[in-house]
Amino acid sequence: MRVLLTAGPTYEPLDPVRFLGNRSTGKMGYALAEAFAATGATVTLISGPVALPPPASPLVTTVRVETAQQMYEAAAQAAPLADIWVFAAAVADYRPATVAAEKIKKAGETLTLELVKNVDIAATLGQSKRAEQFAVGFALETTDELAHAQDKLHRKNFDLVVLNSLRDAGAGFGHDTNKVAVLDRAGQVLNFELQAKSELAHALVALILNRYAAVYA
Repeated sequence: MRVLLTAGPTYEPLDPVRFLGNRSTGKMGYALAEAFAATGATVTLISGPVALPPPASPLVTTVRVETAQQMYEAAAQAAPLADIWVFAAAVADYRPATVAAEKIKKAGETLTLELVKNVDIAATLGQSKRAEQFAVGFALETTDELAHAQDKLHRKNFDLVVLNSLRDAGAGFGHDTNKVAVLDRAGQVLNFELQAKSELAHALVALILNRYAAVYA
């Protein structure tokens, strides 16, 4: 079994000092990499900037990237050879239209930035997903969670979506625990109660492998 897994944030440079990013720590993605490896799967982990050490398993190859474009290029290279795709990274939707060569100095009361849209990694790769490949997306929503997750499921050609909510105590960015709901294309919703991300990772991997086997075995 070969797995493509994205994890962590992306950083979009504004100047040599500053960047646009988000609060993702990569903990859930790294836990998933270890859990897949524990089943004997070979994992290509494409990681944005995180403070975590690479997974210890020799079955995990970690590819470090910084920007959304770099993550897309690495994922596009690995995707054709992977049986399962898991998009757990929190990819920046936009990047600065221009990157200043020197540090932007403070001047005036306001600063206006022009942002341009980044490539949607999962949606773009989803267009070329083969019938025998299985794709899992992650969604982090703050309003209309189920509706937005269902939209992503179909729009990005996912087989499953793992839904996080920042409204759940102990879940989301920065925590060692997480609470998620998993949606499938039939409209079924499976809820996983608050637990350590390492434990949740094993539960999610078991679900993903079972669903993959049911469809493609």
